[in-house]
Amino acid sequence: MIPSFGEQAFRDLMAGVCAPVTIVTATAEGLPHGTTVSAFASLSLRPPMVTVALDRGSRILSHITATGRFGVNVLARTQDDLALGFARRGADRFAGVGWDFDHGLPRLGSAPGWLVCEVAQAVDGGDHLLILGLVTHAKTTSAAPLVYGHRTFGTHSAFADRPRHTIREHVAACAR
Repeated sequence: MIPSFGEQAFRDLMAGVCAPVTIVTATAEGLPHGTTVSAFASLSLRPPMVTVALDRGSRILSHITATGRFGVNVLARTQDDLALGFARRGADRFAGVGWDFDHGLPRLGSAPGWLVCEVAQAVDGGDHLLILGLVTHAKTTSAAPLVYGHRTFGTHSAFADRPRHTIREHVAACAR
């Protein structure tokens, strides 16, 4: 079926959909590799799974498919420079960035969210491959998330303006 709209119209529409900003990492021959990814989402609770969409031509995809593993660094609202740095081609993305190996994968020390994933499945998605990852380890700290929408970085304003409460805390407070 041929779409009744152009590629640019689709891009413009999707630019209005806010997406979390992450840096997906992998290890190849003992070296760290990473790239900025906003096509990331939770998929399943039982078992814990996430999805990451990667361009078929990306280097990180070849490292992930070769090793069957990847890390996801979920960025905070103040880390737009880090996101831009890992989006640049040809640069040493890890230069000047605090990182370490965690479960054999490059973890950015300043990222408030961290997931270690095993590739469960790769699904064809046009010019991208959708990687379904089984989460084997996760760690998080409280921080307003970095999101990307309307071709700019930002955060969820309600999260940034109020103290963070979990849904359980909210339900408990409402029950009182």
